[in-house]
Amino acid sequence: MGEKKYVAYVGTYTHGTSKGIQIYDVDVEKGTLRERSEVAVSNASHVAVSRNGKYLYAIEDEGVAVFRRDKNGDLQRINSVDIEGMRGCYLATDVDGRYLYVAGYHDGKVTVVHTHKDGRLGRVMDGVFHKGLGSVAERNFRPHVNCVRPTPDNKYLCAVDNGIDQVKLYRINKKKDKLELVDVLRCPRESAPKIIRFSDDGRFAYLLFELTSEVCAFTYDGSGKTPEFERIQTISTLAAQDEEDARHSAACGMSLSEDGKHLFCTTAGENTVTLFNRDADTGLLEKKFTLPISGDYPKDLVIFPDNRHIALANHGSNSITTFTVDYEKNVIMMNDKPREIETPNSIHMWTVPDEEVPETEEKSEDGEMA
Repeated sequence: MGEKKYVAYVGTYTHGTSKGIQIYDVDVEKGTLRERSEVAVSNASHVAVSRNGKYLYAIEDEGVAVFRRDKNGDLQRINSVDIEGMRGCYLATDVDGRYLYVAGYHDGKVTVVHTHKDGRLGRVMDGVFHKGLGSVAERNFRPHVNCVRPTPDNKYLCAVDNGIDQVKLYRINKKKDKLELVDVLRCPRESAPKIIRFSDDGRFAYLLFELTSEVCAFTYDGSGKTPEFERIQTISTLAAQDEEDARHSAACGMSLSEDGKHLFCTTAGENTVTLFNRDADTGLLEKKFTLPISGDYPKDLVIFPDNRHIALANHGSNSITTFTVDYEKNVIMMNDKPREIETPNSIHMWTVPDEEVPETEEKSEDGEMA
């Protein structure tokens, strides 16, 4: 068998020259990206892939679209559905491949869409609007669901609400195809929680806060009647700790390496990337460096599968920058010229499917691959 082939997808806004999803060939050894093609999707701000790697889901103005991925990682549209609300901002699929979850930043809504085994998107199964008032009148005065992610045991859905400083925890009722609110993880006022990620073993969760530029580590236990999160650490993503500097910065992206040893975060304002070493036993983080990324507004980042390179989507400077990470010297080195791309919003990297899927073939799972 040959080496695995990887493809990167960058979701963009399309109010300018960008068409939607930019596809890149990935050179893992060099840590570089090469443009291949674009796929027209209106304001494809976020994408997700099925667990079997055969299908790619994308936000679009009309709702959500799904594409078949061929053996090269190129995309062919299957269908799209209206999510019965304003345009979404974040996608995640469940472990069983039954649902696609959509976060609604603009209308504060969590939407559940049925996914068929042949890749097609079905009807909307449930939709929940968050209620409440935030503490930052100029920006976060109402609900903004910024991220949705199921817990690793697939019992609950975490809906991170950037506007009301909460993570709402829903039970996934598969008999009724509904979400049932079971608890709320209340965050500090004006912290603006943005993204949640779990360790592969399911024991720890990491929550990124946009306005305070911090990461909180939690233990997670889903064995009881309700999910239990216990905060064990809060650590800054900033290089400077001056209060004025912090006020003009905003944490943006967060990615956990495949080996679970490293957590990377990006911060706008400072325009930096921060590396944390992660202790697999305790879940605690140790900051190793915070360094500039040669771009403006690093809205998202992805770690290459060798864990030695990173790529950053710089929304403000319309670019993607790639770096080699030296874990011994705690530095990053740019390894290619910046790639021009208009308003990149998210970046993801996956292997191409092992084989092409005929249009009539059904698959048994299309769960999340974060």
